[in-house]
Amino acid sequence: MDATTPGPLDHDVLGREDLRRALAEHDFAAAFALIKKYGGLSQNRIASACHLTPGKVSTIISGRQQVTSFDVIRRISDGLRIPGHLLGLAPRPWETRQSEQGPSGRPTDRRPATEEVPWQPDATVGLAADLTRSDLVMDRRAVTRALAGTAISGASLLDPLEGWLRPAASATPPRRRGRLGVREVDELDATARAFRAWDHRYGGGLRRKAVLGQLSEVAAHLDEHQAPQVEERLYQVMAQLAGTAATMAWDSGLQQRAQEYYLLALRASHAGGDKIFGANVLAGMARQMLYRDKPHDALELVRLAQEGSRGVAGPRVRAMLHTREAWALSAMGRTAAFQRATAQAAESLAAAEPGQEPYWIAYFDEAELAGVTGGRLLDLARRSPEQHADTAAAEIRQALSTRGPEAGRSHALDRIGLAECHFLRGDLTGAVNEVHHAVDAARSTRSSRVRSQLSALYPYTVGHSASRPVREARDKIRDLLSN
Repeated sequence: MDATTPGPLDHDVLGREDLRRALAEHDFAAAFALIKKYGGLSQNRIASACHLTPGKVSTIISGRQQVTSFDVIRRISDGLRIPGHLLGLAPRPWETRQSEQGPSGRPTDRRPATEEVPWQPDATVGLAADLTRSDLVMDRRAVTRALAGTAISGASLLDPLEGWLRPAASATPPRRRGRLGVREVDELDATARAFRAWDHRYGGGLRRKAVLGQLSEVAAHLDEHQAPQVEERLYQVMAQLAGTAATMAWDSGLQQRAQEYYLLALRASHAGGDKIFGANVLAGMARQMLYRDKPHDALELVRLAQEGSRGVAGPRVRAMLHTREAWALSAMGRTAAFQRATAQAAESLAAAEPGQEPYWIAYFDEAELAGVTGGRLLDLARRSPEQHADTAAAEIRQALSTRGPEAGRSHALDRIGLAECHFLRGDLTGAVNEVHHAVDAARSTRSSRVRSQLSALYPYTVGHSASRPVREARDKIRDLLSN
């Protein structure tokens, strides 16, 4: 074994019950300690093999940091040659190559591993199988660890995404022949649409495992050799389901998991030749960066989406991308650029016609534009209330008057935003009235994002103890957040 690639661990080591239990539970503090003790590997050699820093391995072994990233788990599997099934992963590419070695001991298939060809379609299928298999058996302890995970950003996120602009690499056809027909794909597509509509209205993760189960089924079908037109549509359905899984994970506070599903959705849309939905996925990733106060990364993601969908995106998609661009610009304090991007969004939307674009962008209408514009003006109003609070309130009211309570999560966020506008203007009577509406709207959704925004409203009610209406509004917020 050299210094960087330990190679397979001894069968006696991998056969240890304590190590297998630690691997199954993703308890890498225990697993690394056992590998050091019985596998004869130093901390530095574990780090080098898994492409981790020695300091990272040290914090894992000490228990100060949990491993929740699937990318890191895959690196551990590949670097230490731990079979995928011991970690809840699909068989790793090196396992397949080992089983296909000839009598000479040399591999008969010299194709690169899927990790070396990240935009290859069969790599996307493997990623989907890995993610869903682990997610579907996630227990409460694993969920707690996942909640602590953070999404990557900067060059580590952005540089690999450049592959989205290039044509998909060819994949080796699977050996098993699939017999899925157009009718079955239509049914899978209808299910994906239903899940997406439910999430858009209610939010939260109540149906997340149902989405993951469907996603796992689609991955299994793609692991068979389907007819070309069926395969392309299956990748598009996979992209839709992965996008919904990402939104549900994000809305439930699982930031790292959300990003992993966004990346899967982007790869699937790339494999399925759906540049428009790929742009939508990048817009979702940009929104996640914006909520993490990383507007420069968000702007790069939006620009990548605009470049990749140029010439194929319709007016509504272009308008939506302009609003994400405006959001990033407002977060960067570039007010004039924000106003220009918002005007471009309105101009694009004015050219939209019913039924001319994919179903998933139909939600982006004048009400949605008013709502997102009001939200961005509210961001600016927090820094300059006298300049932007009134215009923010006007935009949010326009959204409320058009889409109403049936919009679920969006309606609740609008109500919370309008209440904050009143607080910023010093209008306590109007603010208290809107707080009651906001809490009532929040009860109809399980979105953690709604609750997070509601908790951000709470400090505005502090310091007004002499006002009974404000106290009652504060109590109402606290009662909901405590449940």
